[in-house]
Amino acid sequence: MVATIQQIIATINPNLYYATSDDPITAKKELADFKALIEKEGFQKAAEQARPKCLAEHTLEYDSSSETLEPIYFFILELMQETLTVEKIADNFTSAPGSGHFAELGQRATIMQQQGAKLLGDVNTVLRSVLNLIYDLKEFRIRLQHYDDLKTDKKDAAILALKQIWMDKVDIQKQQSSIKAMALGQAGFQTLINAFLASKTVEDIDKLDLNEMVKRILKPRLYEFNSWLTESEKELRKRYELEKTYLRSQVNSLKLYSRWAKPYLKAAKQLEGGEIGRNPAIVKTFNTILLELTLLGKTPTNVKAAALEGTLPEDFANDKFLRTLKRKYYSCILVDFVFRGIPQRVAQQPHYVFGGKAEVTFRAYALNDDELKKLNEEIDKADVNDALGLIEGATTESLEQLQEDINFFLEDKTKEKEKSKNFLEKINGLLSGAKKEVKKTFVGKTKKKKKEGIAPDSFIEKEHLRPLTGNTASAIAFNLFDIYKKGHGMPSYT
Repeated sequence: MVATIQQIIATINPNLYYATSDDPITAKKELADFKALIEKEGFQKAAEQARPKCLAEHTLEYDSSSETLEPIYFFILELMQETLTVEKIADNFTSAPGSGHFAELGQRATIMQQQGAKLLGDVNTVLRSVLNLIYDLKEFRIRLQHYDDLKTDKKDAAILALKQIWMDKVDIQKQQSSIKAMALGQAGFQTLINAFLASKTVEDIDKLDLNEMVKRILKPRLYEFNSWLTESEKELRKRYELEKTYLRSQVNSLKLYSRWAKPYLKAAKQLEGGEIGRNPAIVKTFNTILLELTLLGKTPTNVKAAALEGTLPEDFANDKFLRTLKRKYYSCILVDFVFRGIPQRVAQQPHYVFGGKAEVTFRAYALNDDELKKLNEEIDKADVNDALGLIEGATTESLEQLQEDINFFLEDKTKEKEKSKNFLEKINGLLSGAKKEVKKTFVGKTKKKKKEGIAPDSFIEKEHLRPLTGNTASAIAFNLFDIYKKGHGMPSYT
C-alpha cells in the first residue's frame, strides 16, 4: 500500500489535517496515538494509516461517453494557472485486461520487459559497485586515521600500526628477504621485527644492541619505510577523494538507471493478472480504463497587502515586522482527477480517445515553507524507494543502511570545508579585532543540535497567518469548483 498525497499531508501536520472523532477527549487520544505511531513506525508507515482531512473539499462529476478527459483537464489546469503555480504530482492509469487498449499494450510487453531487464542488470551492476566503493572508503578512512594520529598524542601507536601495514603490504613483496620472512625463518634474525618496530631513526638503530648484519638490514628498510610513510599518505588521500567522487557519480547513475527502469517495471507489473484489486471501476473483461491525475497549485500569502487591506493588523505591514517572519505561508489547492473511460481507437491512428465519467475533487490546505519542503521530500523518497525496492529483493532496512553510508561519505567533504571555513573566520576575526564575531562563532559551537522535524507555528503564525492562508485556500478551491460547474452546467456536485 502506498500513501496518498492527502495522507502524507496529514502526517506532516497531524494537528490540522489528521481526521479525528468529534468527541474532544477521543480526538485528543487518537491524535496522540497517531503521533506515537509516527515516532515508532516511521513517516512512510504512519502515512499509509493516516485518516486525512482538509480545510475545504468540493467534488464535481461529469459523465459523457462522447467527450474526452483532455478538455476537462486542460480547462481546470489553465483556470488554476491564472492565480496559482501548478505542478503535477501523480499520473497513473490502469487498463482492463480484456480491453482493446490492453491488448494493444500487450504487443509491446515483450519489448518493455526486455528493456526493463536490461536496465535492472545495469542497476545491479552499479549497486554492486556502490557497495564495493563504500567498503573501500571505510578501509581508506581507517588507514587515514593512523596518519591523522601522527599529529596527536597517539603518534607512537600510529607509527607501530603503520609499520605493521608496511611489513604486511610492502615489505612482504621481497618474499624470503622480507623482514618477517627473515625473522621467522632464518637463524640470527629473530630480533629483526622487534628492532624495526622499536627504531624511529637511523641513529636509533646504532644505539641498539644488535650485530652489524642486522643493522645493515634495518637501516635501508627503515629508510624505505619513512619514504613510504610520506608518499603513501599523499596517494591514499588522493585515492580517498577520487573514490568519493566516483561514489557520487555511481550514486547518480544508480538513481538515473532506477528512474529509467521504474516505468518498465511498473508496466510489466500492471500486465500481470490480479493487479486490478477490488476497484469496482475496472472489470477484467470490460473495455475500460481508469486514469488518476493529481495537480498541486499554490500561491504565497502576501502579508503586507493583507495588512494594508485590513485583513491583518496594521503593524503587519511594517517592514521591520516582516523581516522577523521566518516562513512563508501558501494557499494550496490539491486537485484529484479520477476518470473511468472507454478506450476507442481513432480511425487510421495508433492512439486511443477516452470518453466516460470524470470525478474531480478540489481540496484546500494552508502549508508553510517547511511543510511543502517535507511534502516534496516524501514524494521523491517514495518514488526512489519504490524503484530501489524492486532491485534484488532488497529490504527497506538494507536500503536505509546503505543510504546512511552514502550520506556519510558524500557529506563528509562538505563538513570538512565548513570546519576549515569556520577556522579561517575565527583567525580573521582575531587578527582584525572582531571580538564579537569570534564570540558568536564559539558560542555557536556550544548550542544544542537543532531538533529534527518541522517547528510548530508561532503565535502569530497560528492566530493570523495560518487562518488567513486557509481562508484564501478555501475560497480559491470553491471558486475553481464553482466556475467550472457553472460554465458547464453540471448539476451533480458536492
